[in-house]
Amino acid sequence: MNDTTIQQLFDLTGRVALITGASGWLGNAMAAALAEAGANVVVASRDQSKADEARGTLPTHKGSQHHAVVLDQLDEASVCRGFEDAVTKAGGVDILINNGHAADGHDLTDVSADQFQQVLANATGWFLLSRQFHGHVVNRNASGCIVNIGSMYGQVGSYPDAYEGICAASPVSYHTLKGGIIHMTRHLAVYWAKDNVRVNCLSPGPFPGPGVAQELVERLKAKSPMGRMGLPHELKGALLLLASDAGSYITGQNLTVDGGWTAW
Repeated sequence: MNDTTIQQLFDLTGRVALITGASGWLGNAMAAALAEAGANVVVASRDQSKADEARGTLPTHKGSQHHAVVLDQLDEASVCRGFEDAVTKAGGVDILINNGHAADGHDLTDVSADQFQQVLANATGWFLLSRQFHGHVVNRNASGCIVNIGSMYGQVGSYPDAYEGICAASPVSYHTLKGGIIHMTRHLAVYWAKDNVRVNCLSPGPFPGPGVAQELVERLKAKSPMGRMGLPHELKGALLLLASDAGSYITGQNLTVDGGWTAW
């Protein structure tokens, strides 16, 4: 009989979690969730001061220690340096959260080839970081897990009438990127399962930041079965499920947290 408790399954005490984009609207909440569960968190950002600031907001638990590194997923050399720095500072990495995102706001009417390619380069960086993490886990004869951050917009198109007259349409490059991230998750999961590396995707729905126009927020509310937008803390439980032993038999999956948006 397995007597592992719920508290033990969700406990990350003693583990190291590296999260990119940890200083952002959703990244900060996800980093906090990992810290609250007991993990030693390495926050990564393209900007050292933002990484340091994000690290300083995290709670400590049972002697946990948090670290900050610079990692630009658009730069292969920075990916390698950032990961190596994380390993040096924390002694190893057990959990990788691919969340860092370099955005471009151009829509399908005016995005250039270079702008489109730059957004897709986020996926390249996530893959390179994931591959480096995989090798690190295998070399340690350990187990590990990766959580990629997708989006409901990697699964469905956006409503044109939600954006019309307020701002540009939801960027086509973003939709392309997130759809690819979801499928890359499946592909890596089936190849790396034998190495005890789980790979899953967490796809948020509408979680607009404080800078989004209120008129757009009201239009988006009307598209949601729950009639409201998501709050950053509402991603914490789903992330912890995928990152902890509570999800030890979950790999290759996409967990959507969208208030029912994609159920229409």
